[in-house]
Amino acid sequence: MANIDDLKQYKHIHLIGIGGVSMSGIAEILHSWGFIVTGSDTSHSEVTDKLIKNHIPVTIGHDLSNIEKSNLVVYSAAIKKDDIELVKAKELNIPIIERGTFLGILTKAFKNTICVSGTHGKTTTTSMISLCFLEACKDPSIQVGAYLKQLDGNYRVGNSEYFIIEACEYVESYLKLFPRTEVILNIDNDHLDYFGTLENIVKSFGNYVKLIPENGLLVINWDDSNCRLITKNTNAKVLTYGIKSDNANFVARNIIFNSNGFPTFDVYYNNNFYKTVSLSIPGEHNIMNALACIAVCHQYGIEKEDIKNALFKYTGAHRRFEYKGSFNNINVYDDYGHHPTEILATANALKQKKYNHSWVIFQPHTYSRTKNLLNDFANVLTNFDNIIVTDIYAARENNTYNISSKDLVDKINELGHKATYISNFDDIVKYVKENAKPTDIVLTLGAGTVTNIGPMLVGI
Repeated sequence: MANIDDLKQYKHIHLIGIGGVSMSGIAEILHSWGFIVTGSDTSHSEVTDKLIKNHIPVTIGHDLSNIEKSNLVVYSAAIKKDDIELVKAKELNIPIIERGTFLGILTKAFKNTICVSGTHGKTTTTSMISLCFLEACKDPSIQVGAYLKQLDGNYRVGNSEYFIIEACEYVESYLKLFPRTEVILNIDNDHLDYFGTLENIVKSFGNYVKLIPENGLLVINWDDSNCRLITKNTNAKVLTYGIKSDNANFVARNIIFNSNGFPTFDVYYNNNFYKTVSLSIPGEHNIMNALACIAVCHQYGIEKEDIKNALFKYTGAHRRFEYKGSFNNINVYDDYGHHPTEILATANALKQKKYNHSWVIFQPHTYSRTKNLLNDFANVLTNFDNIIVTDIYAARENNTYNISSKDLVDKINELGHKATYISNFDDIVKYVKENAKPTDIVLTLGAGTVTNIGPMLVGI
């Protein structure tokens, strides 16, 4: 059970932005520990509805009386400084803590916090490890970055020493955590609006590794040259995994894919056969995610058969190559990939499936990422037969970069591949329905509102 002595001074905790993926999980954990929890958000969602159903009051908009009653206010990074609840808390001298810092306090409460980090694959690997711990009846608390059907949500409140979470490198929020185990899946050139250079990202991950206690564990991708650089930063036990690195501790060999693109492979541990594993999700990148999961679970004493069964049962988290339905014998999938490396992995996974022609509907995510990685985006999108690009999803940014989706379309066309720019989602749906043929495959791609197009196509 978690040690919550540090938090007992706060009887009533109010969360601003409670509908967020991480904040909602924090709310449920606090509620289960007996705290009075209230929250506010700007709009209704499935998440806020579920919180209300679980007896956590949520105000859509503002209710300053909740601030006046609270002993602590936690706010998400998306909340602006002039938010009236935040201003009121400061006026009343009520302690305020940013979500990332507070999550760190929660991780400190658990004896065994397992943090999954890396530029790509965090949600999938966190989900895999979580299901293995559940299969082994270890009763973990879980916080994952997407809806997972086995949890009926994105979090689980357990009654054990285990807390399995995603650890995000953006604005170095992972440096506020207290991990016993760290999984680092890869280190790539993302969030350059914050880090500036890949060298700075590697340095940051190096500082993150220093957080592991000597009796802790680092599980790291030995195929990734940037990951190999930072193992010297810890005295904890290190377990490595890979497909290309035969000298890694956990290696996948004899890989075969079925007609759905789902792999079966032999796992070797220190060059000895360990177990044959089959996945119910496509792509070589998910073999790597599974190896990371297997390394963690092996160290935590989970039986091989439990690992095998849990991995086979995992059919993907929300928006991770998620099947949305079909129309005219055309299958439609949706994926969160918004970085060139992720898009390439998804494209390669797609190629393992059987279909006629592929269609991608891509929504770039943030102006800075589109500007910095324009050539890389253009190159990886040429892996699809038909390419539609819609407007950039701004997220947290203003367009100070003088960049648009038309620039990406022009760059793809320069490479000798035809790309089409369409702004309006209704027009995209009309275009695809008029031009896609039976047995084609359609993929909506990006971290923004592009996810709404799949249901429009299949009539959900």
